[in-house]
Amino acid sequence: MKKKSKLKKWLLATFCILITVAFANMKDKKSEHIVPDSIRKEALTALSYYPELKNTRIEIKFKKNIKKSIMQAQPSFWSLLNSKKNRRYYIFVSESFEIEGVKFDTKNIPENVMIGWLGHELGHVMDYRNRNSFDLIWFGIKYILLDKSIREAERAADSYAVEKNMDKYILETKNFILNNTNLSEVYKARIKKYYLSPDEILAIVEERDKALNLK
Repeated sequence: MKKKSKLKKWLLATFCILITVAFANMKDKKSEHIVPDSIRKEALTALSYYPELKNTRIEIKFKKNIKKSIMQAQPSFWSLLNSKKNRRYYIFVSESFEIEGVKFDTKNIPENVMIGWLGHELGHVMDYRNRNSFDLIWFGIKYILLDKSIREAERAADSYAVEKNMDKYILETKNFILNNTNLSEVYKARIKKYYLSPDEILAIVEERDKALNLK
């Protein structure tokens, strides 16, 4: 009798675990994209330019502070153990940010600038999803250690966004930074060093449109 009782308990526990896992998977499938209500409009607009990411699990969430950045895209570490299609990605958005002693509230960023910033981060996700897990880990190490890798990664993310017809938003984001008198020349120099310039963006747009007209 004791053996039967233990068996029943074990079967019940196993059943509960399976139900929990199944429910979690159903929840994930119903909500591939999780975004804060306060920037839902901007996030959904940015996501609409990336139909390839429709079934990619992406969570946009606010964070108290992000070092040396306003936003940051990265894969969930544990999801690197999964296949590419089952990975989860995070886009962290700083609640407020300080650049060279000047503090800004994220909620006060103009709508189109927010869309452009998110579009850039989604460009990173596009880049990440094409890499295997080992390559992603090595990519992260190089990004931390090498200036050249930072430049390649940021310019690639900009390029993805521009190729997705987000040039209007990306340019507004660049202009917001480069023409903002409250931002230091040191920060502006960093943007010029690592990211595509407005002129380079316009050149990509011209090539993109030319290619479309030839089709």
